[in-house]
Amino acid sequence: MEIPVRLRQTRSALLLTFLVHGAVFALLVTRIPAIQDRYGLSDAALPLFLAAVPILAGVGSVTVSRVVRRVPAPAVVRVVQPVICLALVGVGAGEALWQLTVCLAVFGLLVGAMEASLNMTALGIQRGYGRSIMMGFHGAASLGGILGALLAWAGAHWQFSLFTLFAGSVALLLPVAMAAGPRLTRRPGGQVAAAPPAEASSPRLGGRRGIPWKPLLPLCMIMTVAVVADSTVTNWSAKFLEDTLRSSEAMATVPYALYMAATLLGRVLGDGWVQRWGAVAVVRVGALLAAVGFAVVAVAPEPMTAVFGFAVLGVGLSVITPQVFVVGAQRLPGAADTAVARVNLFNYVGFLIGPPLVGAVGAAASYRAAMGVPLVLVLGVLLVARSLAAPDQADSATRAPRPERTTTTAG
Repeated sequence: MEIPVRLRQTRSALLLTFLVHGAVFALLVTRIPAIQDRYGLSDAALPLFLAAVPILAGVGSVTVSRVVRRVPAPAVVRVVQPVICLALVGVGAGEALWQLTVCLAVFGLLVGAMEASLNMTALGIQRGYGRSIMMGFHGAASLGGILGALLAWAGAHWQFSLFTLFAGSVALLLPVAMAAGPRLTRRPGGQVAAAPPAEASSPRLGGRRGIPWKPLLPLCMIMTVAVVADSTVTNWSAKFLEDTLRSSEAMATVPYALYMAATLLGRVLGDGWVQRWGAVAVVRVGALLAAVGFAVVAVAPEPMTAVFGFAVLGVGLSVITPQVFVVGAQRLPGAADTAVARVNLFNYVGFLIGPPLVGAVGAAASYRAAMGVPLVLVLGVLLVARSLAAPDQADSATRAPRPERTTTTAG
């Protein structure tokens, strides 16, 4: 099937939008210690501020499912992304605690809305292509995360102020987002897409009782586990190498860098895997690889073995989250946007559960035992993955959706 030029342009624009989003988010999370110092937050107060961000993101994700019934998801992306960038600059520019509170509240709410809308838009483009391209979008976000981390490293290395770092980075990233935005919302001939999403005109699932949650519960569980596992690497890999395996401080930074590179590799290759074996098989293999990776880390006798384990689990985890969104949208075909927003909500549930749970086990027992927590949870995904394809959807729920004549994303 020949892909229309406009659809290819829309895909390219969304790839850039995912990249910018990944970079902006990485800039914030990698400079948390500097933010703590700037605003004088105590060690007791910092977790409260950090927990507020995913909570508000969950609110934003649920809220946007209502917004997109009237405003197309690509239009939401186009409006929200610049505001998120400005909120990041505000975090670096403020001095009083109330300023940090306002900026983080705006950032959290809009990140939830942004991530749900990004995935809605990506699914619309995938429908137009008629094959799996979802992994590529998430791969662009991973590449953006690496870019954001490099910018943050440069800022720390040359001792830039938070404002200089954030404002300078946004000055580079925001023009990319602004240039990509119009291609997300314009139809051929330059007209702005204004039609409501398919969900608004489709029969409402569940009748008077509203859109059901039950078909999404296995997917919500998988999303939560994937994020718990991911946040374990993000928050505890360096500490595991330093405290348990007695590595150097420099060596302790390697696992996360290699994990991000492995995640990017898995997502670059993942669409081909889905085309060949289907989403359910890919999720199962991804969960198995992640479990093997955590097992290798937990028993590693020295740092290099642990680094290898983190790379293996990076490849495994990389393929799970994108396919959860795809299958979620197919589970509720008359309410795909709502399904994406609900599944995305459990992204933030995982962030709230993961770091405290693993940290508590590490403090009470050992960090080897703590690595067993996500290991057991990921093994549970192997069991739940069997339910992803219902008997009447054994083929359609595991493969990329067929092309539709009308989409709200590509025009």
